[in-house]
Amino acid sequence: MTDAAGPSGRVLEVLDPGALTTVQDLGRPGLAYLGVPRSGALDEPALRLANRLVGNPEAAAALEVTLGGVRLRASRSLTLAVTGAGCDVVVAGRAAPFAAAVSVPAGSEVVLGPAREGLRSYLAPAGGIRVPEVLGSRSHDQLSGLGPAPLSRGDLLPVGAAVSAPDGSEPVPGRPAPVLRVLAGPRADRLTPESVGGLDGARYVVGPDSNRVGLRLHGAALRWTSRDDELPSEGMVLGAVQVPPDGQPVVFLNDHPTTGGYPVVGVVRRADLPVCAQARPGDELVIRLSPVPEPRRG
Repeated sequence: MTDAAGPSGRVLEVLDPGALTTVQDLGRPGLAYLGVPRSGALDEPALRLANRLVGNPEAAAALEVTLGGVRLRASRSLTLAVTGAGCDVVVAGRAAPFAAAVSVPAGSEVVLGPAREGLRSYLAPAGGIRVPEVLGSRSHDQLSGLGPAPLSRGDLLPVGAAVSAPDGSEPVPGRPAPVLRVLAGPRADRLTPESVGGLDGARYVVGPDSNRVGLRLHGAALRWTSRDDELPSEGMVLGAVQVPPDGQPVVFLNDHPTTGGYPVVGVVRRADLPVCAQARPGDELVIRLSPVPEPRRG
């Protein structure tokens, strides 16, 4: 992590990085053909909201904080906002509002308490986190290691100059229902009819081995057909539901590999990906299967 202030002279010093805190923006979409995962904030709407609140472009880099517990110190006065997983925000020893623009005096500490619900919070300072870009993004990629490393104690994060006046506050969206709407295919024919038939309405528990690469689900095993031919490696997309030989589905998230050889039996709708981002180990999710819409004609 860089140890130099940005042009604004503002720096956030990491006093405690928490369980896992990374720099994230909107990632590196469009580079999968080079084998580069898209990366970026898992809860994209939460990142966009945090940036709007402090007057940043929605794509500005911020901090993705897993389970809270982060402590930072601001070298100069700045404005920040925290969104995503609900947590207590304390600035200079006083409670500060969540999902609102907050003024931080020079030299003050900022503390994010444990996440009360959900998993990932987003802390956006006005001006954005200005670590160097790698392939057009400041995001950390857990799979490939591209981008800045996860935060460590003593890191100094440069903060850019504020772009525009903060928007102040917006209504805090409620936590979405624990439902994943899945478009069937393209390899659902690789499952037995019983497995496909039982997928709609199936309940799965989020596994403890889930991470930014994939959400691992545990429940009724999905059985492959007895076909002898093997699938060649195919391109993978964000939200792909892949079924490995043990039958326990994996939902690919932002740091997923760009190719894979196990059958993809569906793709989570983009609007439901924040559910994956905020699902904790032990949470129960319901699968709702829907056919791919027919293309419009005429």
